This record gives sequence, structure tokens and C-alpha cells, in this order.
Amino acid sequence: MTALERSAGPGVGPGSGPGSGPDPIDEYVAALAAVLHGPARAKARMVTEARDALTDGAADFAPHLGPGDAARRAIDDFGRVEEVAPAFQRELTIAQARHTARAVALTVPFLMVCWYWTTAVGQGRQLPHHAQVLAAHLGGIAAAVALLAAASLAATGVLARRLPVPDRLPLMVAWTGTTAGTTLGISALTLTAVSALAGNWLISGLLGVLTVVSHARVAASARVCRQCARLPVGRPAI
Repeated sequence: MTALERSAGPGVGPGSGPGSGPDPIDEYVAALAAVLHGPARAKARMVTEARDALTDGAADFAPHLGPGDAARRAIDDFGRVEEVAPAFQRELTIAQARHTARAVALTVPFLMVCWYWTTAVGQGRQLPHHAQVLAAHLGGIAAAVALLAAASLAATGVLARRLPVPDRLPLMVAWTGTTAGTTLGISALTLTAVSALAGNWLISGLLGVLTVVSHARVAASARVCRQCARLPVGRPAI
């Protein structure tokens, strides 16, 4: 008795008909989905493609085998979950890296514009020296992470058609997103204080809310990207 037959429970053996026990394909797809991590849409698409491939394979074997045996034969040909999951996870990890890089690339330039606008428009009031120094440092960090995010998007997009994606790139993107999230978190406080010093109370509240929302979005994406980057992935097919 194979491991798949044992996992199907009693009453599910060779030649078992539909309704005599859990569908092996359903169990396989559920197990595959449980070990994969990444963007929800990309994961759902991959799991659906795996189910379709298994269903088509079982249909090919069905004329010669019972439904249960046909499904198990299709699974044997497709590969065990632990064998195929790394290749699926690699694609999901790259997709998550692009998701994080895109969030950073779109959010951080907005932060830089807010900083410039807030420090430049102060109703004629000179901002404290410490606030100007902080703005300069955060602006430099923002510029660096924005450039890294843009480069990562290129490396996992257009350039990926010609060159392999570096294995460590998703982890680099994850920490870039973490740095951006930290910068946004600090800015959520400092933007409010600086705007208040400049006399822009309404704007200070608006910028504070927008920065907090941006921080939450980038930090959450970076956290998932770190988790994906630590998972085992397969090598791309050549």
C-alpha cells in the first residue's frame, strides 16, 4: 500500500469508486496549497493549474483504471508534494518580491514628495535644525530604497527574460521593504511634528494618516517576502 493510499483512509484502495472516500486529487491539492506561501492571486492560480493538470492526467488513465487508481496514477506522474513544491515556491517567492518592490517603488517617492513639500512650504517659518537634518537623512534612505526597488522590478521583470533571477534577490528585496517600512514608521511621527511646527495642522493630520497606511502596507508585504525568501525553492528549468 502506498503512502497516498494510507493517507486516503480505510475503504479507499485500488479501484475505489467516487464517493467511497476522499478524492486523492483534492487531498493532494490541499497539501500543496498548505506548504506554499506568496501572493494570494499567484498562489491560487498555481494551485488551480496543478489541479487542472492532475484532473487531465486522471482522465487519460480513467479508461484503463478505476477513478481512484487513475487519480493516484496521475499524482505519481505529477510528483509528490515535497518534490514539486520547491519549484512552485520559487515562482511565488519571485512574485512576492515583485509585489514588495512595487509597493516600495510606488510609496517611497510619494514620501519624498511629502517631505519636500512639508519642509519647503512652511508659511515662512524656518524649521528647526534637527528637523532639517532628519529630513535629509530620511530623504537619502528613501532615495536609496526606491532605486533598489526599481532595480529589483527590472531584475524580476524585463531582465528575467534574458538573465536568471539571483537566488538572494528576494531576501534583498525583503530587507529593502523592511527598511522602507521603518522609514515610513519614523516619518509618520516626524511628518506630523514638522507640519505642526510649520503651521499646517490640517496637512499634518492628512500626511500622518497616509504615511501610517503606507507603512502598514509596505511592512506587511516585506514580512511576507522575508518568510518566502527563507523557504526552500527549486532551481528554474533550463
